[in-house]
Amino acid sequence: MANCDGRRKEVIAIIGGGISGLLACKYAISKGFDPIVFESESSIGGVWSKTIESTKLQTPKPLYQFSDFPWPDSVTEVFPDQHTVLEYIESYARHFDLVRHIQFNNKVLSLSYEDDGGNGTSREWMSNGKWNVTVQHTPTLSIKVYQVDYVVVCVGKFSQVPNIPEFPQNKGPEAFEGKVIHSMDYSKMDSTTATDFVKGKHVAVVGFQKSGLDIAMESSTVNGVERPCTVIIRTPHWNVPDYFPWGFPMAKLYLNRFSELTVHKPGEGLLLYLIATILSPLRWGFSKFVESYIKHKLGLSKHGMVPDHSFLNELSACLISTVPHGFYDRVEEGRLKLKKAKSFGFTKQGIVLEGQAQPIKSDLVILATGFNGIDKLKHIFESPKYQQLIAGSDDSAAVPLYRECIHPQIPQMAIIGFSESIANLYTSEIRCRWLAELLDGKFKLPSVNMMEKDIAEWDKYKKRYSKKYYRKSCIGALHIWHNDQLCKDMGWNPKRKKGLWAEWFEPYGPMDYTGPI
Repeated sequence: MANCDGRRKEVIAIIGGGISGLLACKYAISKGFDPIVFESESSIGGVWSKTIESTKLQTPKPLYQFSDFPWPDSVTEVFPDQHTVLEYIESYARHFDLVRHIQFNNKVLSLSYEDDGGNGTSREWMSNGKWNVTVQHTPTLSIKVYQVDYVVVCVGKFSQVPNIPEFPQNKGPEAFEGKVIHSMDYSKMDSTTATDFVKGKHVAVVGFQKSGLDIAMESSTVNGVERPCTVIIRTPHWNVPDYFPWGFPMAKLYLNRFSELTVHKPGEGLLLYLIATILSPLRWGFSKFVESYIKHKLGLSKHGMVPDHSFLNELSACLISTVPHGFYDRVEEGRLKLKKAKSFGFTKQGIVLEGQAQPIKSDLVILATGFNGIDKLKHIFESPKYQQLIAGSDDSAAVPLYRECIHPQIPQMAIIGFSESIANLYTSEIRCRWLAELLDGKFKLPSVNMMEKDIAEWDKYKKRYSKKYYRKSCIGALHIWHNDQLCKDMGWNPKRKKGLWAEWFEPYGPMDYTGPI
């Protein structure tokens, strides 16, 4: 139902002003809603608003753009830096007049649901209940409760709640005479403050994903060979030097329909099962082709850094990172030292690695150990029942969501941006379009049992291909298959390209999903 000015009476609250929150806002407006966006910080951009100075886009620029707002011609870099990405996001928000819907410095403290019976126990997603959103205005600490019809949670997983390793008694940071911080705290510093913070110190960085690599590079730039930065690596990864293994575009190996034929898919029929089985040697060959290039280009064998899992496992768990230019050159020069260990602890002098008696002398330890996104997400809810539903069971995927958006037993709520893909921006965009069509009544959700069955199928896929990382909620190497499902729900043609060859062998990207065809 709409007001006389065309706006919908139903109230939508969106939590978070990052990429997914802005997209959810934009597509809710397109359906006549007047959403409220609660952003705990004073600006938009999510992780891009506060990140390490040297961070660059991990996904090639053509795969990381809004379908109706392409990158300006003035941005020529394939991997723009943090400031350029943030400017692009801010330009998008201004272009579509989204900022007027955002309440900055407003942190959502809790969510509670009241169904039409008043007991908050509704099992169906569509109901007549209301969400109570308790919000704190951070400068004044004043608290206000908003009652809304729908909630879209876009808090992401890479902020606010750091993942801190557990240590045996007397071997944690309290035993260390130096300073221990998480990469989250480092990323909040400006360039000058970060430089002064690491300058003249023996720095140890724990972690081998993007934040760890960037911090190690910054530290080695500041301190040189006189005080080399030590990187503690618990699990080597297939971090890529570029996206052209042996000169061949990686997108043509993994981002087209043919490549997805080699992977067993959730809900596949007998024919697709047989095709994926027959093509399994090709799937193995794709991985070995990329792995051989990374090993050659970066000299992984020489440094003892060859992972024990396949590149497909890495891709399926959304763990792909690009190695900063010159990283292994600095290892050769002695500005960086790589140390592998399954576990570590602290002493007065620094870090002690499993199986080694001598500690690594350190003044500063930076834990680039990721974030506990599940913990952050589930504690938004007042209800212990909803907290448990979000966390899932021990043997299930991290957040059990239908279409990677909706928990079947949590009514009138969507979670966007928590489940990852190879290119998160355009995956979030199509999910937000799907959600807007759902709220607009263009299609209906299946029964709770049918949604839970579909979630279980995706769970099996994640466990099969992501191995020990499957709880990361990642659609990995099946982003086209996932988008096909969303398109079919919305009444769109899932085949987005012109011509049979292009449909099967050309990579898919954001511009293939500009609208229904």
